[in-house]
Amino acid sequence: MKYLSTRGGMPPKTFTEILLGGLATDGGLTIAEAYPRLTRDELAAWRGMSYAELAFEIVRRFADDIPAADLKDIVERTYTADIFHSADITPVKTLEPGLFILGLSNGPTLAFKDVAMQLLGNLFEYVLAKDNAEINILGATSGDTGSAAEYAMRGKRGIKVFMLSPVGKMSPFQTAQMYSLQDPNIFNIAVEGVFDDCQDIVKAVSNDLEFKAKYKIGAVNSINWARVTAQVVYYFKAYFAVTAGNDEEVSFSVPSGNFGNVCAGHIARQMGLPIKKLIVATNENDVLDEFFRTGVYRPRPQTQHTSSPSMDISKASNFERFVYDLVGRDPAVVNDLWKQVDAGGSFDLSQTPHFAKVKDFGFVSGESSHADRLATIRKVYEQYGAMIDTHTADGVKVGLEHREAGVPLVCLETALPAKFEETIREALGRAPERPAGLDNLEKLPQRFEVMRADAEAVKRYIVAHSV
Repeated sequence: MKYLSTRGGMPPKTFTEILLGGLATDGGLTIAEAYPRLTRDELAAWRGMSYAELAFEIVRRFADDIPAADLKDIVERTYTADIFHSADITPVKTLEPGLFILGLSNGPTLAFKDVAMQLLGNLFEYVLAKDNAEINILGATSGDTGSAAEYAMRGKRGIKVFMLSPVGKMSPFQTAQMYSLQDPNIFNIAVEGVFDDCQDIVKAVSNDLEFKAKYKIGAVNSINWARVTAQVVYYFKAYFAVTAGNDEEVSFSVPSGNFGNVCAGHIARQMGLPIKKLIVATNENDVLDEFFRTGVYRPRPQTQHTSSPSMDISKASNFERFVYDLVGRDPAVVNDLWKQVDAGGSFDLSQTPHFAKVKDFGFVSGESSHADRLATIRKVYEQYGAMIDTHTADGVKVGLEHREAGVPLVCLETALPAKFEETIREALGRAPERPAGLDNLEKLPQRFEVMRADAEAVKRYIVAHSV
């Protein structure tokens, strides 16, 4: 399996050659030259597999330059009941016949990012150890990526993590999860701005190829292909959990900000998983919803701060991978479109043959507001006795709008309610339960550096603290 850039300017590379990096050398995103296609017999053989067994079968098709025995060991060490507090890893909860929540928040940081990040940490360590190499990871987070990355990488040899997050834009729980870490290889940079400013800095540093090479800059955001690959697995696992045979179709509703989670669903569908609809659920930052409704991709000049803060994103990085497929994998078209975006503009595909293909890929969308969030949290709690977080509520609300009779609907859980206590109290008049040991998280000492939204300032900080 070789990997290309969505913008066409990178020679083909192997999985391990792109593993540690973020953007391709031409500013595009790395993507598989072709998606593996599965037969019905292969799907049938996978149905009874454990999560680790299934992960090995899927990941090895993308990471075929890692010896099978080594990859199997990495996967088996990653997906254990000790780490994810469930033998199922991603258990499915039935709300009613045909309506399900896919539990993705059983990992160390109580968010779906753990499922991929735990694997990424072990893959990074494996590749670095083989070459006796070191890396400086630079990432941006709107809430959950940061803590998931830091918990996956803390204490690992040869790895330092520099994580950018917007000052005051995460929940107190999310903030404390990150900033309370005292590991010497973890550096939290609180940026005076919004998530998009943080993401722009990561891209600017990644596009400085000389700096990137000299200081060995790697990435863990969803621009990292390996993360998206790892997320493909739980679409298959959920499909097997809610169906009896491989001829049934299933729809997935996915809370979406940076488009990485639903991009994994798109890849699973391209591989042959019978997905009827991929439902993109946004919050008030509805850039993606606008595109799937109108064909116009229009990043906003300002990002709204909402009660589902991990989705407070106005430029969806992974969206470029989907558009690459949408325009027939033509890098010249992608280049032209993102020249407009990178210049602060937008693009409109509504009158092109490309936009007509959106439905062929199974995509629909919708938007959720704070009032919708509260109402959905109440409804799910009162009707089904289940407590869901604010982002999962966005997914349930929009998912139900697109639900079809006879087609199972799986709503992807984003995080545990404990991470968003203030809004849960507003919705239900009570606090969510916290896992043991996290009662006084916000009272722990916090360690972070406040910095203006300036890529050069971040570079200087990395130089001063790099490996």
